[in-house]
Formats: sequence, structure tokens, C-alpha cells
Amino acid sequence: MEGDLFGIPHLDIYLVFGILLAFGLLEIANGMLRASKRKTGDWIQEAGGFLVLSQLIKPGIVLLVYLLGNSLFPQYSTFLYGFGFIPVFLVYLLVDDLLQYWYHRIAHEKPFLWKLHRAHHQAEEMGFFVSYRNAALYYVFMPNIWWIGLILFLGGAKAVALGLILKQLVIIGSHSTLPWDKVFYKNTFLKPVITILQRIIITPAFHHAHHGKSKLDGVSDPNGNFGNMFSIWDQLFGTAYFNNTFPQEYGLPHSTNDHWSASYFYPFIKSKDETSELNPSFSKEDTSTNEPVFIEIEKGKNYLWCACGKSKTQPFCDGAHHGTKFKPILFEGKKNGKVRLCNCKKTGNPPFCDDSHLG
Repeated sequence: MEGDLFGIPHLDIYLVFGILLAFGLLEIANGMLRASKRKTGDWIQEAGGFLVLSQLIKPGIVLLVYLLGNSLFPQYSTFLYGFGFIPVFLVYLLVDDLLQYWYHRIAHEKPFLWKLHRAHHQAEEMGFFVSYRNAALYYVFMPNIWWIGLILFLGGAKAVALGLILKQLVIIGSHSTLPWDKVFYKNTFLKPVITILQRIIITPAFHHAHHGKSKLDGVSDPNGNFGNMFSIWDQLFGTAYFNNTFPQEYGLPHSTNDHWSASYFYPFIKSKDETSELNPSFSKEDTSTNEPVFIEIEKGKNYLWCACGKSKTQPFCDGAHHGTKFKPILFEGKKNGKVRLCNCKKTGNPPFCDDSHLG
């Protein structure tokens, strides 16, 4: 068949599932099951989400694009045949990853998409199946799945097949509990290698930082490191944060008791937890004021200042900025004593008040 890699039918499918199986077995051998605090709902979300995505959503979108293409533009079904494998592969992979970067980033900035993506960050443990922990509708809107369908219709099956295998290796590896990059950080001779490598592809340390609970730990950056396979987009668009350590805590600053069905089927099923964003009565209220707040701080201690004006723990962040373009400001106490922190959120010198509230 035209799309078979190395002449072996369905080799890409075997390798993708083989990568999953290999990581799964390695994580189990490393004690993941014994140490895991996952509940039944977590397993349903992660393993079930993978099955629905791989067996229903992705094939359905690809088939739909293929049928529409053949119906409306049949003359383009072999359009990519004359371009050669390498250029088609590179275009497919780079466009795919750029689409995923922006979709992921926007999902952290727009309230509705954030609610579809929120389940991914609810996970308080890493693991390869976390890769597939999102609401079902999140994948339906995912542009790079539609891009796969388009490339397949245009005749780029081999490029897609190889691309999916390489992406699987990087994405599963970056979510896994087996941080393969740790050995590079510990070995002086290998540090230059990882310094170059992490500026090309997503490493476990780079992506684990994105899943960390809060920037307060000095390691996490939940509002950055959006890359999927390549870290070049984060560097290009100013959202990259490189480090060689891993967060101690994962998940959201404010955990809620959402049933797995609400997390996966939102907005068709809502959460019964009134403190959850997935609850129909939940709203984020403006808690900013026109007066600064005087706070006693400690020298050497980290603080996270709220920039969105929605935190219930003003002037400090409680995670309410998720689903907005605002990012909290991390600052360290320079000395013991009181400081005047901005609470109108208009200061030109965040987090400190510059009397902008008087203007």
C-alpha cells in the first residue's frame, strides 16, 4: 500500500501501540502502580480517553476529511505524490506541531477551551496515559487531527505514519514517570548534550514543569512550556522555561471533587461540586480593589502575586487566572517587613503599588 512504512502494512499502528505498551510495562516495573494514588475515575479518564481518541474520534475526523475531500476535490487526492517524502514529512510535522502549540496555549487562555483541557492538569501524578486526559470535545476541536486528515487525503500517508511514531515517542516520554533526561543533568559530560536537545524537542523536565502545581516551587511553570514535540515554538513565542529539576507537586492549586464523567463529557455533563469551574453556577468574581494591600513578607521566601484580579486570596494567586491570558508574578522577599502590593492590577511595577489606582 502507498502509505505503508518499509513495505510493512500497518507498521505505524503496531509501533505506536508498541511504544505505549513499552512505557506502560516500564512504568509498572518501576513501581508506578504501587505508588500511584489514582482513583478509579482517574483510570477511566486516562485509559478510556485514549481508547475513545484512538478508536473513535481520530479515525472519525480523518474519515470525514477524507470523504469530504474525495467528494469536493477528488483531483487533489494525489497532490503530494510529486513532492518527495522528505519535504512532505517536514511540512507535515512542523505545521502539525505549530498548530498543537497554539491550540494548547489558547486552551490556557480561553475559558471554554480551558474547561475542556482542565482535566489534563487535574492529574496529581504524571504517567504516559496523562497524555490522553482531556475532555472528548477538546480532541474534536484539535486542529492537528484535522490536519492529519488533510495530509492523508492529499497523499501524504507515509509522512503521517512516521510522524505519528516520532511524536508518540516524544509525547509519551515527556509525560512518563520515567524521566530519561535526569541522567544528562547529573553527568557533567552529558549536560551540553541535553542543553542542545531540550532546545529542540520536549524533554520530561521541560514538560513536567508545565504540570507543576504552582510557580512558588521555583520549578513549575503551568503558564508556559506549551510545546508538544518541539520546544522551538515556546522559545520563538516567549513561553519557554528551561530547568533541570522536577516539581514536587502536580495538579491544580485548587482541587475540586469532579466526577470523571463531568471532566470528560463537559459541557454535556456538569460537575456537582459548586467550587468547580465545571459547575453551571460557578463564576469568577472580580476581587481587585482600588487600594493597595500592606503585607508582611519574609526575606528569601517566594510569593505569587495575582495579576488577573480574580483570586480569592488577594493579593496572592489562587489559580483563578487559568483560562485567561493573565499570569501571576513570582517574587522573592528581599527583606523582612511590610510591603505595599498593588491590588488594582494596573501597576507598572508589579507586584508593587506605584499609585496607578489614583489615576
